[in-house]
Amino acid sequence: MTAGKSETEVGGYILAGGGSTRFGRDKALVEVAGTPMLERMIEMLRRVTKQVKIVAAPSNYAGFGAEIVEDRWPGEGPLGGIITALQDAAKSPANGEWNLIVSCDMPFLTREWLDFLCERAAKSKAQVVFPYSASGPEPLCACWQTAAAAKLRSAFERGVRKVTEGIAMLRTEVLDQADWKRFDSAGRLFWNMNTAADYEEVRRILEAERK
Repeated sequence: MTAGKSETEVGGYILAGGGSTRFGRDKALVEVAGTPMLERMIEMLRRVTKQVKIVAAPSNYAGFGAEIVEDRWPGEGPLGGIITALQDAAKSPANGEWNLIVSCDMPFLTREWLDFLCERAAKSKAQVVFPYSASGPEPLCACWQTAAAAKLRSAFERGVRKVTEGIAMLRTEVLDQADWKRFDSAGRLFWNMNTAADYEEVRRILEAERK
């Protein structure tokens, strides 16, 4: 592996189009360890993927130095953002057939885990490769084949909105605890910040770790 990146040519997309209704403010902009979450995610994906784009409203996040892909179905949930990313990837064939798509609010993801995920995807015959944690499937930290866009779009147009229901229509490879546990000794790899209380817990943990 060279330059800290996966040897696989993978496109990178960060989903930042959510309404953050439970959180009370824009999760992408809250600071963790002095850095906005979105900036943290961009920096991490740049060490893993060929390019990084943000799926969001076009007027948001222009100052973060990454291309913004307009979410084609704003307010319709993350499945629409995933389809938007895959349709964009289809227009950029130089990226290869795989795309790492992550939510903007996962503060404990690591480059080592994302490298591993991308490398497993490169060897997979599936259409989506995703981890399964104690909380269940983690489809907002997954690698998706560009070609999966058509099936997902068809399901979306039939009214499917849950990402897990979209995944059920694809060939899948699930990475279980045996795969990800070595990257997650503290049991926090897939945490996301749904509420202000979650955010305060993240801040408390990181502050304690710095002492």
